[in-house]
Amino acid sequence: MASNLVCKVHPLVLFGVIDAYERRNEDAKRVIGTLLGVVEKGVVEVTNCFAVPHNESDDEVAVDIEYARNMYELHRKVNSNENIVGWFSTGSEVSVHSVLIHDYYSREVKSPIHLTVDTFVRGGKMGIKAYHSTAIGVPGKTTGTMFTPVQVETTSYDPEQVGVEILQKGKYNPKRIVQLKSDLRQIENSSHWLKDNLLHVIQFVDDVLAGKIPSDNVTGRFLLDLVTGVPHIEPDKFEDMLNSNMKDLLMVVYLANLTKTQLALNEKLSTV
Repeated sequence: MASNLVCKVHPLVLFGVIDAYERRNEDAKRVIGTLLGVVEKGVVEVTNCFAVPHNESDDEVAVDIEYARNMYELHRKVNSNENIVGWFSTGSEVSVHSVLIHDYYSREVKSPIHLTVDTFVRGGKMGIKAYHSTAIGVPGKTTGTMFTPVQVETTSYDPEQVGVEILQKGKYNPKRIVQLKSDLRQIENSSHWLKDNLLHVIQFVDDVLAGKIPSDNVTGRFLLDLVTGVPHIEPDKFEDMLNSNMKDLLMVVYLANLTKTQLALNEKLSTV
């Protein structure tokens, strides 16, 4: 039985889990950590995380609770909107020790999420699963914990999406090196991409009107929402606005290059 909760995970969280796993101790079988984010209307949005030192063997598990609390307080000073929403562990299974760790986070936050990240990348894909705990048993007698699956989705802010797209280009380079492009080059590439997509959409609409391909109601509604969502601007006003923004961007680029040159000169003079 699946839960009605939805867990949305940001790329920064996945990168943080992978980084913690790569930096783990040699004898560590898995890595655990705290998930930070916000909860609103049945949606748990995980925006950040940090690893928590722990030791576990076949018959016991120990978590550095003091470290976890200190790290959380430090994160709160940077971003007070991020709260504890659960915890993560590497691997694809929920063990007996997971129940004990989950009990600790249940004392820190109500209804925490348990996120498992398969860092072994089985089948060429990193498996991500989320669980929500439910108490089972007879009240006053033996009780237990049941982990119910939660729907997992990936989401991102615009800066995160830009970073992910740049990282993806590295897989096509034999040296795994990606050169960052200037702001103007990024705008040029985005403009070409937008132009190509607009031409593709126009060709699709023309083919539907000409009867060459069947119409699609879902695509039609999407295009209608897209057209109605764009504000109507006179061509002259749009050109003035574009030129004004372009001048602002060029000024920022010029000042940035001027500052970089000034710093380079100061560094040269200081070493003489």
